[in-house]
Amino acid sequence: MKTAIKKFASDIRVRIGYITAFFLLLISYLLTIYANHDFLNESKLVNHTHRVLINTERLLSSIKDAESAFRGYIVVKDSSLLGPYQQSKFLTDSFFSALKRETIDNPQQQQRLNTINQLIEKKFQIFNSSMDYYSNRNFEINDSIKIQAYFGHVIMERIKLIGKEIEISEEGLLKTRKEQMNAQFHIMNNIIMASLLLAFFLVVYGFYTYAKENRARRKADEKVNVYQEQLKQRIDELASANKELIQMRSMEKFAVTGRIARTIAHEVRNPLTNINLAADQIKIELNGNNNSDTTNMLEMIHRNSNRINQLITDLLDSTKTTELSAERISVNDILDETLELAKDRIQLYNISINKQYAQDICDILVDKEKIKIAFLNIIVNAVESMEHDKGVLTLITLHENNKCIVKISDNGSGIDKESMSKLFEPYFTNKSKGTGLGLTNTQNIIFTHNGQISAESEVGVGTTFTITLNYG
Repeated sequence: MKTAIKKFASDIRVRIGYITAFFLLLISYLLTIYANHDFLNESKLVNHTHRVLINTERLLSSIKDAESAFRGYIVVKDSSLLGPYQQSKFLTDSFFSALKRETIDNPQQQQRLNTINQLIEKKFQIFNSSMDYYSNRNFEINDSIKIQAYFGHVIMERIKLIGKEIEISEEGLLKTRKEQMNAQFHIMNNIIMASLLLAFFLVVYGFYTYAKENRARRKADEKVNVYQEQLKQRIDELASANKELIQMRSMEKFAVTGRIARTIAHEVRNPLTNINLAADQIKIELNGNNNSDTTNMLEMIHRNSNRINQLITDLLDSTKTTELSAERISVNDILDETLELAKDRIQLYNISINKQYAQDICDILVDKEKIKIAFLNIIVNAVESMEHDKGVLTLITLHENNKCIVKISDNGSGIDKESMSKLFEPYFTNKSKGTGLGLTNTQNIIFTHNGQISAESEVGVGTTFTITLNYG
């Protein structure tokens, strides 16, 4: 009788223990969902602020480009230089419209944008009237042109000031939102750690009941499996959140690089234009009397100036957002066409190709030629990292979480940790003849398609690039 009562009391304690553990896990699961939801919301707000900063910088850069083209036309008297001016007016309107949409919930920013719009209209009115007056006066610079140039300068400084106010306001929001996002991230980590400790306790408790009684042991095994699955789910959620945070930081780094590139381009190209114009003027004033040394030096000036200008152009092209000519096409077909482009290099290195394509994968909506460029940059790097006659290039396509996944792997020399941290930075390369812009351009193309790109590598084993693309 005492044994039965003792067993009954033990069963009650076991059941109470499991029920308590179940409710604790349920609470931790709900808290994880809530924290993850808040984290994703904060992440979206951070991305929104980045878009406002990028479009503000693009708006100001477009007006500066128009101003540079206008000055070039005044100095050189060549109407062909007005091409960037015409394009900048269209881009300015496009960036302004995007900013209006993205700041519709911020009255203060809306008011600043309205003021900037009025100043931009005045700025372009001055440009147009100055060009008409300049062309009608036989390209003569007089006091009227100088006065209009002065007012244009005043307006431009006012536009820059308001643009800076917009950026300062958004950077304040960005700082606050990052702090909130990091706080949510830490909360979620704490919840996961608490869940891990609870799961560990449950495993110990399960083994205890297993040794005590067979029936209790079977029930404990079943519930431990459930708890382990829940724990695995939480770990997967945390890994997903970590991956999204890394991707967001990569996008932020790319956006900052783009802003720096555009600033450098604007500040360097104006002096380059002056250098070229001065060299041309020297050549004209010499009027054929220049000796061979002078000619060589003038040609050296032009050659190096063009080289600097081309480097700037390449950097801008690798970091700016371009328009897409999207079409639906099989990702498997794109990879096959890209392999054809690299066929000569693959045959030269005698590389083996291992295709693991998913046959039931849906078509993706992409700019075919640009995606081929992105894939080609990765494939060429992979081929060049492998030994002759020993290399194996593996191409995998698969469908995960309603996304198209492409994996490009090699068994080459691999990449060390320090190089991995700089992998997508402009002008970073380990090649003796590389420009260091290939992977930067690849990242730009993938980001333009709202995709994701990441890399994993082990020295002496090989490297794998993973590209995630939307279906539409």
